[in-house]
Amino acid sequence: MSNVAVVYWSDTGNTEAMAKFVAEGIQSAGGSAEIITADNFGPDRVSAYDAIAFGCPAMGDEILEEDIFEPMFTAVEGLLSGKKVGIFGSYDWGDGQWMRDWEERVKADGAVIVNGEGLIVNETPSDDDLELCKSLGAKLAE
Repeated sequence: MSNVAVVYWSDTGNTEAMAKFVAEGIQSAGGSAEIITADNFGPDRVSAYDAIAFGCPAMGDEILEEDIFEPMFTAVEGLLSGKKVGIFGSYDWGDGQWMRDWEERVKADGAVIVNGEGLIVNETPSDDDLELCKSLGAKLAE
């Protein structure tokens, strides 16, 4: 059984909803999921998980949230080499550049991105989007 952390930051609740469905997908595939807010995760916790899903919406000029999520992610990214990672988040403007930039960072860290790319949804996740979140979780649990 895979032990997977679902680490997220959410302002409007959209990314939080995605995190819950990623966790549901992990559990439905037989894995163990722990949902953790970004302010409660750090380098000391990375090795406890077989895989990690990170969720953060686009902020400002299509960047990761700067006060809580970015410092946490910067602190753990050097420990992701060889780890199975999923990344997800919502946005309501732009074209997803924050996710493409984030994907490059994760790949540069040597992590294995599940699905080969991040999962993004525009604003509130639809039922189809939430099914994609479950699918991401199931792949993380494999």
